Amino acid sequence: MNGKAVVIPGGKYRLEWSKRGVSPASGFIVSIGSVLLALLFSSVLIALNGLNPINVFETMGRGAFGSASGISETLVKAIPLLLCGLGVSFAYRISIWNIGAEGQFIAGAIATTAVTIYCPGMPHWTYLPLMFAAGAAAGGIWGLLAAVPRTHFQVNELISSLMLNYIALLLLDYFVYGPWKDPAGFNFPGTPMFETWMQLATLGSGRLHLGLFIGLGGVFFYWLILNRMRWGYELRLLGSNPEAARHAGISVTKQILLVMLISGGLAGAAGMAEVSGVSHRLMYSISPGYGYTAIIVAWLAKLNPWGLIVSSVLCGAVIVGGYSVQMIGLPASMSLIVQGAILLFLIGGEQLRSYRIRLRLATRTGGE
Repeated sequence: MNGKAVVIPGGKYRLEWSKRGVSPASGFIVSIGSVLLALLFSSVLIALNGLNPINVFETMGRGAFGSASGISETLVKAIPLLLCGLGVSFAYRISIWNIGAEGQFIAGAIATTAVTIYCPGMPHWTYLPLMFAAGAAAGGIWGLLAAVPRTHFQVNELISSLMLNYIALLLLDYFVYGPWKDPAGFNFPGTPMFETWMQLATLGSGRLHLGLFIGLGGVFFYWLILNRMRWGYELRLLGSNPEAARHAGISVTKQILLVMLISGGLAGAAGMAEVSGVSHRLMYSISPGYGYTAIIVAWLAKLNPWGLIVSSVLCGAVIVGGYSVQMIGLPASMSLIVQGAILLFLIGGEQLRSYRIRLRLATRTGGE
C-alpha cells in the first residue's frame, strides 16, 4: 500500500490513507465548501447566543457592501491582506512555511516611519518612493532572518518566522512608547502625524488609497513570474519535486533566500501602505492581525494570483462586517470566529482532497 496505516485501539480495525491525484478544480471546490461550512458552523454559535444567523450575516453583508463607504472600507482592509497574502503565497509555492508576515508587515511600517523622522528636508516628491523602498527592504530583511537559519542551520522556518513576529511587535512598542512618541499626542502611543506629502493619496472621498494599485501591481508581478518567466517554472518544480529541482541544477538555498526576501518585501510593502495610506502615523496595534489572516487569504485562493484578489476582498469584508454586528449585540470578534472556522475547514478539506482514507479490518490487510 502506498500510504500509511493506524490501528484503532482494540486492534480489530485500522485506518489506511494514501495520496491521490488532485486537480485545480477540486481545490476551488474545497475553498468554496470551506466558506460555506464556516458560515454554517458560525450560524450554530450565533443561534446559541439567541440571535438569528440570517439577520447577523445580512448585517455583516450590508456593512461590507451595502454602501459606498462600506465598499471603500472593505477595499481598505483588503489592501494589506492582498499584499501579505501575495508574500506568503510566494513562499508557500516552494513549500517554505512563512508564518512571519505579521512581523514583516510591522518591520515595513517601522522602516517607513523612520524615513519620515530621520530624513527631513528632502524634496517632497522623494518621500513616498523612499518610504516604499524602506518598507519593502525592511520586510525583506525580516524574511531573511527566518530564511538564513533554515538554509544554513536547518532551523524550521515555521518556528523562527513566528517568533520574529513577537520581536517586531516589541520593537514597535519600543518606538511608539519611547523615542518616537509624539510629545503633543496626549500620551497616545504613536508618532507625530505624517506630513501631507508623506501620505498616499486617497481615491474619492473615503479612505481608499493608492495602495490598491500597489496590491494589484503585486498580483500582476506574481502572475508574470509564475507564468511568463523561467524562474516561475523553477519555483513550481522546486515546490512539487525538490529532488528533481536539485538534479536540474537549481540551487535550493539560493531560491529559498530569494523567495523569502520577496515574500517579506511584499508584507513590508503592506506595512508601508497601511501606515502611509490609512493611519498616517506609526502607532500601537498598527495591524489587527493582517499577517495571520493573510495565511487564510493565501490558502483560500489556492495560491492563485487572481484568486488572491477575491479572497482578500472576502476576508476584508468579514473584518468590516464584524464591526457592523456590534450594533445588534455581537462583539466584533465575530469576524475572527468566521476566519478561524474558514481556516479549520480549509485544513480539513485539503486533507480529504489529498488523501484517500479507508477503514479496514486489521486481519484482512495484513502487514505492511
